[in-house]
Parts: sequence; C-alpha cells; structure tokens
Amino acid sequence: MNTSISPAHAGRKKHRTLAQGVIEDINERIRQSLLKPGDKLPTESAIMEQHGVSRTVVREAISHLQAAGLVQTRHGIGTFVLERQPSSLGIDADSIVTVRDVLAILELRISMETEAAWLAASRRSDAQAIALGEALADMGRAMEQGRASVEADVRFHRLVAEATGNRYFVEMLGQLGNALIPRARLNTPGLQLERPADYLDRVNREHEDICSAILRRDPEAARAAMRTHLSNSRERLRLAQQRLEANLGQA
Repeated sequence: MNTSISPAHAGRKKHRTLAQGVIEDINERIRQSLLKPGDKLPTESAIMEQHGVSRTVVREAISHLQAAGLVQTRHGIGTFVLERQPSSLGIDADSIVTVRDVLAILELRISMETEAAWLAASRRSDAQAIALGEALADMGRAMEQGRASVEADVRFHRLVAEATGNRYFVEMLGQLGNALIPRARLNTPGLQLERPADYLDRVNREHEDICSAILRRDPEAARAAMRTHLSNSRERLRLAQQRLEANLGQA
C-alpha cells in the first residue's frame, strides 16, 4: 500500500489537527462548566493568539462546534454557548458509573461500531485515513511513556464513526463522551487483570488492526477487527469484575 502523503494532504493534515486542538479545548471548557450556557466565546483574534493559529483554523473549529450544537454565532455580536440539549436517545453519560453499566454500553457498541467500521472501510476519505493514523500514533506515543491516552482513544473511535459518512453514528458516540473508554470510567486498581504495559500494548495492537483494515479498504476485516477489540474489552472487564467480587467475598 502506498503510504506517501502529498504536500496538499500534508497541509490538510496540519490544518485539521490545529482545528481539532481548538475544538477540544473549547469543548473541554464547556464540559467542565468553565464556559456556561449563554457565555460568549473569546473573539476570533483572542482564540488565534491563544492557540497560535490562523483565522481560517478558528472559523473551521467554530463551524464544527456549531454543527455539534454546542455554540451559536450571532452575526455582529459573537458566538455563544448553547444550553446542553437532553439526549434524544435517552443515554446519559453521567449515569454510566458501575461495571454493569459499562458492560451494557460495550454490548451496545459491539452492535453499532462493528458496522461503523465496515462502512468506514468502504467510505473513508484520504484525509480521514490520515486522521486515524494520527490518533493511532498519539496512542502509541502515550504507551511509550507508560500511560494511556483516553483522548486519543476516544478520537480514534469517533473518527471511525465520521468515516461512515452517517452523522447518526457520530451523534450516538458523541452522547457517550469518555464513557466510550471503560478505563476512563472505571479507574480502579482492583479491576486490573494484567500489567498496565501489557494491557496498553494489547489494546494498541487491536486499534492497529482496525486502522490497517480501514486504510486498505477491507470492510470485512475492519468489522472483524472492531468486533474483536470491543469483545476483548468486554471480556477483560467481565473477568476483572469476577476477580474483584471474589476478593471482596474473601475479605
């Protein structure tokens, strides 16, 4: 497979990465209520200075936030944070707190994301392939530092959803937020079955299999790799829960 990147693609890659950084920063501020409904975002010039990006990058980021229903621009006045709308699917990420909850979400994701991977391998663009590779590389760098990158992991799965070209996949994953990643919800030492380094290596190899299948446009392999990854996550969590309950029973 030819993995060379043309200068034009390299420019789009950098542009997309810069805009994503602005999006993630503003989204995180909204999530943490540092920016509340009705608050006005900083001016374009202020965001440009803060992030060291161009006006085009800022406008692209704002456009994405508008599409996600997080902000609204009033021409001549500014851009304001919108009231968070209740989940149309009845999924409240804040209610996903127990092992049982996370296992149930994994079952939902197995049903949904395996088909998303199939579609992504069939429909992904070159730019989306590059973005998937970036997320995978970020996870790899975090692993080399002995840590997990929940942000990169979540981004990887959302990019797969985006590559389907079906906005409903994106919306459903967006409602789950960081609950997509079990370890982001259940950071409990008693739930660890293996050494963190071994776990991260295993998970990253699973992501590599998904990415590879999507890059080579192999829908069946992408579907199988995603099913393997999510099924393994469910099984790891189920076994860890059993061990924890056994230990508590012996206490």
